[in-house]
Amino acid sequence: MTATTRKPRPAAVLLTPNAEARVAKLMSEAPEGAIGVKLSTPRRGCSGLAYSVDYINEAGPLDEKIETPGGLFFIDSASVLYLIGSTMDWVEDDFTAGFTFANPNAKGTCGCGESFTV
Repeated sequence: MTATTRKPRPAAVLLTPNAEARVAKLMSEAPEGAIGVKLSTPRRGCSGLAYSVDYINEAGPLDEKIETPGGLFFIDSASVLYLIGSTMDWVEDDFTAGFTFANPNAKGTCGCGESFTV
């Protein structure tokens, strides 16, 4: 019997170096028991789905795990299909700071930019 090997599949979301640095900062300040940060897309906002990044103490069995230099980053298993091919960045300027998402699956966003549709 011939064994087949599979190439590792690329992560659903690409984190920029700025996003990885922010994950590292978050993990350096994480509450006790946190194992990483997790991206999910809960239903909310004008357009239906929003991006949410939170600390987690336990990963779901089907969550995608991405190892970054500063700690573990997870993607909620129910959100992966909405996020495949996305790039997550951390942007700071004089007035705002936050994660931004370039999501090829988003068909539209609300006027305030807080939510999106697929």
